[in-house]
Amino acid sequence: MCFRPVMPPAMADILDIWAVDSQIAADGSIPVDFLLPTGIYIQLEVPREATISYIKQMLWKQVHNYPMFNLLMDIDSYMFACVNQTAVYEELEDETRRLCDVRPFLPVLKLVTRSCDPAEKLDSKIGVLIGKGLHEFDALKDPEVNEFRRKMRKFSEDKIQSLVGLSWIDWLKHTYPPEHEPSVLEDLEDKLYGGKLVVAVHFENSQDVFSFQVSPNLNPIKINELAIQKRLTIRGQEDEASPCDYVLQVSGRVEYVFGDHPLIQFQYIRNCVMNRTLPHFILVECCKIKKMYEQEMIAIEAAISRNSSNLPLPLPPKKTRVISHVWDNNNPFHIVLVKGNKLNTEETVKVHVRAGLFHGTELLCKTVVSSEISGKNDHIWNEQLEFDINICDLPRMARLCFAVYAVLDKVKTKKSTKTINPSKYQTIRKAGKVQHYPVAWVNTMVFDFKGQLRSGDVILHGWSSFPDELEEMLNPMGTVQMNPYAENATALHIKFPENKKQPYYYPPSIRIATTAVGLSQYWELLYPELPLHHRACWIIEKAAEIASGDSANVSLITVRAVSRGGKKFLAVLKEILDRDPLSQLCENEMDLIWTLRQDCRENFPQSLPKLLLSIKWNKLEDVAQLQALLQIWPKLPPREALELLDFNYPDQYVREYAVGCLRQMSDEELSQYLLQLVQVLKYEPFLDCALSRFLLERALDNRRIGQFLFWHLRSEVHTPAVSVQFGVILEAYCRGSVGHMKVLSKQYVEKCKYMDSKMKPLWLVYSSRAFGEDSVGVIFKNGDDLRQDMLTLQMLRLMDLLWKEAGLDLRMLPYGCLATGDRSGLIEVVSTSETIADIQLNSSNVAATAAFNKDALLNWLKEYNSGDDLDRAIEEFTLSCAGYCVASYVLGIGDRHSDNIMVKKTGQLFHIDFGHILGNFKSKFGIKRERVPFILTYDFIHVIQQGKTGNTEKFGRFRQCCEDAYLILRRHGNLFITLFALMLTAGLPELTSVKDIQYLKLTLSLKQFKQKFDEALRESWTTKVNWMAHTVRKDYRS
Repeated sequence: MCFRPVMPPAMADILDIWAVDSQIAADGSIPVDFLLPTGIYIQLEVPREATISYIKQMLWKQVHNYPMFNLLMDIDSYMFACVNQTAVYEELEDETRRLCDVRPFLPVLKLVTRSCDPAEKLDSKIGVLIGKGLHEFDALKDPEVNEFRRKMRKFSEDKIQSLVGLSWIDWLKHTYPPEHEPSVLEDLEDKLYGGKLVVAVHFENSQDVFSFQVSPNLNPIKINELAIQKRLTIRGQEDEASPCDYVLQVSGRVEYVFGDHPLIQFQYIRNCVMNRTLPHFILVECCKIKKMYEQEMIAIEAAISRNSSNLPLPLPPKKTRVISHVWDNNNPFHIVLVKGNKLNTEETVKVHVRAGLFHGTELLCKTVVSSEISGKNDHIWNEQLEFDINICDLPRMARLCFAVYAVLDKVKTKKSTKTINPSKYQTIRKAGKVQHYPVAWVNTMVFDFKGQLRSGDVILHGWSSFPDELEEMLNPMGTVQMNPYAENATALHIKFPENKKQPYYYPPSIRIATTAVGLSQYWELLYPELPLHHRACWIIEKAAEIASGDSANVSLITVRAVSRGGKKFLAVLKEILDRDPLSQLCENEMDLIWTLRQDCRENFPQSLPKLLLSIKWNKLEDVAQLQALLQIWPKLPPREALELLDFNYPDQYVREYAVGCLRQMSDEELSQYLLQLVQVLKYEPFLDCALSRFLLERALDNRRIGQFLFWHLRSEVHTPAVSVQFGVILEAYCRGSVGHMKVLSKQYVEKCKYMDSKMKPLWLVYSSRAFGEDSVGVIFKNGDDLRQDMLTLQMLRLMDLLWKEAGLDLRMLPYGCLATGDRSGLIEVVSTSETIADIQLNSSNVAATAAFNKDALLNWLKEYNSGDDLDRAIEEFTLSCAGYCVASYVLGIGDRHSDNIMVKKTGQLFHIDFGHILGNFKSKFGIKRERVPFILTYDFIHVIQQGKTGNTEKFGRFRQCCEDAYLILRRHGNLFITLFALMLTAGLPELTSVKDIQYLKLTLSLKQFKQKFDEALRESWTTKVNWMAHTVRKDYRS
């Protein structure tokens, strides 16, 4: 059975003809319209589960009876095409697929001639895979989109070109690079077996499993040799085999362990040792790897040949034009508000437009408000809006934000208007009885993607949904993309000053540097005998010297002296810099930080985010000095540099610096933060930026990263604000990874069943024999936004990592979860586990008393474990319970009933279903169901104390684990706050503003954790009552 993740089955709907329980297709057949190349139209009743090949044969039998049959070619010259559920034209080349799996948007199939143009076929496949036809990008006729696609196409094609000529082993290193960790953790040897590493190996297509105790310093080829020798010993002489004829593959994963590194330096093996699990390998014959390599090389060579025959036409040579830099323009910045369309307000309503210039969240000058005007749909202003800032002081990433709003007199307001609904939108109350109701907002950049100051007429199509708590209704954090649904959107017609004869550009880096060193008047005359490149390098170096305060030649240059602080000021500075990322700085504090910027660079390099918040972005001199300072600022650790990708730091040089810091990340660490890095792409106003190039480069260098980058982008490509941006990055990835496209297109499912739940999730069992395992279970959900679950599970993985780095292993189990589309995705099934509710319910005859049976959980563990195994299971339970207690408290995870907590038969406890976080606890009739900060019931304590009420030593150790774990997280509090802040743009229902993150700040700054622990213990009975109610409802439903 073939399952295509990009075309998930819809939720059960009786009106959906492709649904299994559809009443429309109750008899198993569907009327399908067929369009022939001859123009003939035929309708046939077709079995909904028939394959495309079978349907084509059915049609061909009928075609004989219609006119112009003699004009058709043979049947194999044709294939079907349709419009799929994502409104993309799709050619159905794979004729083994069933019609119900294809799920055309309408039951219409067009018979088309098989394409002979390989470039067209590749474009079609990419369009189907990413859920957006490439012709949609062409139709935009957007210069920025066209240029980015051209550059990224060249970048991707160069990447696949570099693979041609590689040997199969070099190809394997490039496509699936082994994860190495050279350093050895201090407590690693304690977790080995007498200094030895135990590994399990079995040969492909064999049931035999061989285990070895080996030195952790052996290299992988030695394991191959030991396995071959052991097989010879057990099975006798077979065909001669060399260790070099095999490669070690991690069981259940497309990951390979090979090369000269010691075993203990491979990330997979280190994780197994840390988690006390057995490293399990399958010996794969090299000929199988070579076959994969050869198939990919064929695909690559075909892609290269079709690319060379379908290259875009070269751009015509540019005409030389005189250009000027905005730093030479001292005129005030202004625009003309021409008119507004489709406001859809009542004629008596007065409408205003508010405009503001922002750099990040910083307002560069006072906002400007248009005059009042009345009208129903079209409003004509023809009014100049002048801002209190000169053009020369506009930062490169300045954005112009508009809000259209209606002004209503509260006394005279009618009951309702067509679009202005006071209960729907927030109300900004003004003095007196006047109220403002938002109609639409829209943002645009002041400079275009080439750095040119915008000029001429621009029509902006706005957005009608307003986030909460907007200041003056302006939405600077909103997208700068226009609403693509222009036919229904409110539109503003504005006009930038015309600069056709002499366009103004933001100055290049050399001009910025000369301004920083005080040479802006002489930058073209300085050392004319030097070539331009050497002159530029000299100026930038001189700017760095001045910025560092080390220049000995200051007499030639007029530079404002940079003060250095004494001990008193340094102490104040340190106190300011130690605050968390959400803390607001007052004006005096920002002035102090900027004045002591040299001390910040030399003594507190981690202060860069706060320094960037202290600069006056509307003063070109300060901007020039900052950008010179960035040239010599020490590289930050990647975790600290993540904050610089927040919306508060839009400057392109700052973001390039941040990405430069991220390049230090290993692939493993990059994967840890990939979710946030995809989200902050939404903060990038232009397609071609350092972050998009960095992500694309790393994804093409490592297929595991590429897999997750693809789905993180693909799951949101339906969102109008990012559809083009994410779509063109996906296109570039596909062009640079043609071998991966086949894997992304479909997976084969062995078993499938509906689960008994509201959203009818599918339980799928994937064939995983190729990965060394029999099968892999996943749950496919459609109708739930899994991105919040992904975020919570990512935080659990990060906590687990931080604890292990500190030598504390709390046996966390953050299972896999991946959003793959609009409110759809996959969840990993954790085998051999049951919910607390089922364990309690199965141990009691009465549902109402099941939750109060404190022996049920311990007896269940005893059922599957005895002796030393039981002790280990209780230890697993104790550690994992401590980890999840602390994690659920810090993250404010709600809805923690007995069906959302599970236990493995080995004792490992874990939580599932994270629909409520950051303190959004469920309530009923205004009363909170969850009154405790985390779940710690007496049956949990009963297990921890090994069933002995007075076992205070075991419980004391559990309590100490909780406190140690909490203190470790507190030390990394800024990292968690930053990661949540970077997710604000995701649109998660419980993470929409900075106020939502305040809960996290509170839980991480609370020093009396012991009091909260005692509170959870004291209020345990309230949890049991809540669980009892849940168990009774569950028993009643069943």
